[in-house]
Amino acid sequence: MGAVAKHSKGWIWWFFSLAVAAFVVTAAVLTILHSRKHSHHQVSPVPGPPGAISQKYAQALKLALTFFPIQKAGKLANDNPIPWRGNSALSDGNDVGADLSGGMYDAGDHIKFGLPMAFTATLLSWGVLEYGDQMDAAHQLGAAQSSIRWITDYLINAHPSSNVLYVQVGNASIDHKCWERPENMNEKRPTLRVDASSPGSDVAAETAAAMASASLVFRNTDSAYSDILIRHAQELFQFADSYRGSYSNSIPSVQAFYNSTGYKDELLWAAAWLYHATHNESYLNYVSVGNGEDFAQWGAAPTWFSWDNKHAGVQVLLSRVQFFGTKTMTSAVRSDLEQYKMTAEAIICALLPHSPTSAPNRTEGGLIWITQWNAIQHSVNSALLALIYSDYLLTSRVENMKCGDKKDFTPQDLRKFAFSQVDYILGENPMRMSYLVGFGDNYPKHVHHRGASIPADTSNVYDCNSGYVWFNSKSPNPNVATGALVGGPFQNDSFIDIRSNPMQNEPSTYNSAALVGLLSGLLTTSSVVQSFI
Repeated sequence: MGAVAKHSKGWIWWFFSLAVAAFVVTAAVLTILHSRKHSHHQVSPVPGPPGAISQKYAQALKLALTFFPIQKAGKLANDNPIPWRGNSALSDGNDVGADLSGGMYDAGDHIKFGLPMAFTATLLSWGVLEYGDQMDAAHQLGAAQSSIRWITDYLINAHPSSNVLYVQVGNASIDHKCWERPENMNEKRPTLRVDASSPGSDVAAETAAAMASASLVFRNTDSAYSDILIRHAQELFQFADSYRGSYSNSIPSVQAFYNSTGYKDELLWAAAWLYHATHNESYLNYVSVGNGEDFAQWGAAPTWFSWDNKHAGVQVLLSRVQFFGTKTMTSAVRSDLEQYKMTAEAIICALLPHSPTSAPNRTEGGLIWITQWNAIQHSVNSALLALIYSDYLLTSRVENMKCGDKKDFTPQDLRKFAFSQVDYILGENPMRMSYLVGFGDNYPKHVHHRGASIPADTSNVYDCNSGYVWFNSKSPNPNVATGALVGGPFQNDSFIDIRSNPMQNEPSTYNSAALVGLLSGLLTTSSVVQSFI
């Protein structure tokens, strides 16, 4: 009897313990699910495959990718998803015997500027390479790849021979005096180029970076196309390095629009991407013992990543090699890569609001703010670099990063900074306005964008001059430029939604390209870095 009682008591205790354990596990699971549902700032302590998707960021990502089809030039597909867009600029390049009908308009006008267009492709490609699995989980990877290819197809045609690159189609001064839909343009659109006698190391190297990074995007899905891109990238880099000079000096007319302040950063940027794309050690030597000390601005004051200045992007991209690169590199190369990593961390430290080395360049609402024109560019670019670096730290199991002598910051701190910038952009700001067109209810309705502001009415065609009736209209744009990321607020967090305010209200493809990578990295759990070197 005693033995039976003892056995029964053990059974009851075992059953009770099992029930308690089940309750604890269930509670823990519910807590995790609840936190994922209600806190989109949940950070995975250990990077892994995509987890639960934030619908907020997934929606914003889908919108951001919609802007690129709006900007397409050339012959559009029959199933073109933008009902108010049609074929345009079909004769571009005829004056030089080239087909330059494709590509994308950079902003609200209709010039094809080669430097920002190539930078757009590079940024989109970087986003896919770092966060393609997240994009795929949100069913947006194909859209990103399609936009990259639309640009690189154009760039291939713009590079007809080794030392020739067409870098602009259209006369910007004439174009900016017109207000018309791209489908109705009939002004002359001359083609400008750089070559051995009129060099453009900056634009040629950025185009090489675009080709090299895109070659990695398509390597597993279209190896033949990837090989074509690599060949063009290598030729363009050789051209850029052999015939050094700024395209702004060779083509003075670009100075009023996309003036380049130097080309050393683009040479490093292109060589870094070519190293990742080819595994050729000569490119690694180029950015380190070859030109690192002269070109890289190691230890200098932090710079702001943009279509003009790639230094901050170079520091972060080459930190990737230091974190995950080959073990066969020489000690001299490894030492120089450590300089890139140290400079990258100085740049990131300047971005973090509570860092002892924090830069003061931000609004009261917390947005990184550098210039009145297109202020948001620096916010999204800075946040993207911080996010990418946070995942490098996580994957490397590095617990913190030191800013100054006393303050340590974790990968989660970097990720929180990225969240702060994207949340501001999506409406958590003093204006309670989303700067991403189409997101939420309160977003710019008078975007400075020719195609969006004029009705797509084939029975009433508005030319260069007559279209100004719509520029001057007080009514909202008849076509919504969905996914456009406008220039953003003034330093006091204010914003004026009028069409005649391009400083704040004009979108650009390179803004959207950075936002695509940023949203992709934030819409789910932290990413395991998949090395593409």
